[in-house]
Amino acid sequence: MAQHPRNVVLLDLDGTLTKSDGGIIASVVKTFEALGRPVPDDAELKRFIGPAIIESLQRNHVPADELDHAVDIYRSYYADKAVFDDPNEPGNKVPGRLVNVVFPGIREQLIKLREDGYYLALASCKPEYQCIPICEHFHLTELLDGIYGASKDNTRLDKDQVIRYCFEKIGFDAAQGDKAVMIGDRYTDIDGARACGLDTIGCRWGYAPEGEMEEHGVYEIIETTDQLEDAVNRYFATH
Repeated sequence: MAQHPRNVVLLDLDGTLTKSDGGIIASVVKTFEALGRPVPDDAELKRFIGPAIIESLQRNHVPADELDHAVDIYRSYYADKAVFDDPNEPGNKVPGRLVNVVFPGIREQLIKLREDGYYLALASCKPEYQCIPICEHFHLTELLDGIYGASKDNTRLDKDQVIRYCFEKIGFDAAQGDKAVMIGDRYTDIDGARACGLDTIGCRWGYAPEGEMEEHGVYEIIETTDQLEDAVNRYFATH
């Protein structure tokens, strides 16, 4: 990203670009079953969508000495084991990461944003090695300028760490006029962006419990995917 100034749109993945709850929740259930621990209730299972998996496991009282093993189990079901029904091809079995669909209208909005000249960067708390094949499978890669996620070893885990990693990789330079905004659906997006001095446009179609985005100080909330381009244009017109 040598050209300055540049307006960067940071995009969350789960609950923002893709409806991924089925695969995440199914993989979480398999994880708790394998650990011999009670499976969380439906409301708590939904809270696994967004934060880093280790954070959600800790919140559900998985002991510290079991966390690494639990993460390995989760990742095996989410990334590798083809044991879940494919929502896109009935009868096919896929790993959890492919129990997933792109929200209607997202592709069209990404195309418009690219045409408007924005630099589109995926910034996800999901490990980057998982983000890349998901984006490739759902033909999002060609609509993005870069894909940035957490590290496999958990040294880059939180959203602010992912954003800073992204900025380092793309040569983001606020001193030369570069600006950015986060697009996401959970408190992790809002808090992580704020830690980097950024605002977040919240997506109502995602997985935030009622009131969460407002409580965490979201800049603006859009209700449907077809409002994305207009919201981004409005933001950069006034910042």
